[in-house]
Amino acid sequence: MPRRKQCPEEIVGKLREAEVVLARGATTAEACRRIAISEQTYYRWRKGYGRLTTDQARRMKDLEKENVRLRRAISNLTVDKLSLQEAARRSRRRAQLIF
Repeated sequence: MPRRKQCPEEIVGKLREAEVVLARGATTAEACRRIAISEQTYYRWRKGYGRLTTDQARRMKDLEKENVRLRRAISNLTVDKLSLQEAARRSRRRAQLIF
């Protein structure tokens, strides 16, 4: 059975459920078994989503996606700029050789 990636709302919900189980006196391992994740996943999720509400988690993921998109756009523009600068240098050199 392939694993499926959890959406931010599901992650926050599972973390809240784990908090309830832990508040009742269970161990972290028992709480993780109950919500069907590994302890490593629990700690990673808690680090990234620990104090967030569902809306905040969704907004954070949207901002991360937008950040990736903007970084790609900047890198593409940088490559374009460098190629134009190189072309301008070549044309200046040719003009100097002619005169």
